[in-house]
Amino acid sequence: MTNKYIGEDFNTFLEKENILVEAEALALKRVISFELEKAMKEKSITKTETARRMHTSRIAFDRLLDPNNTSVTLKSLEKAAVALGKRIHLELKNI
Repeated sequence: MTNKYIGEDFNTFLEKENILVEAEALALKRVISFELEKAMKEKSITKTETARRMHTSRIAFDRLLDPNNTSVTLKSLEKAAVALGKRIHLELKNI
């Protein structure tokens, strides 16, 4: 039995399985969650205080921090960044 994926890179495999976009979105959300938590730790700001600064609930902020929840808005990301003294920078790249 031969493996049809031998010799391919991982992105090609994910693309053939039709899950590349979802995998990239999940990876990006995990990075965003990590960076937000890192900023909170650096500034010694709690989740509750960050949510207060964002004018949102702690539950809503927890959803933003959830690395598996890819449903985020630019507005919520921007509010979190400002609350932590950061700015969001987005870039579109050619694939």
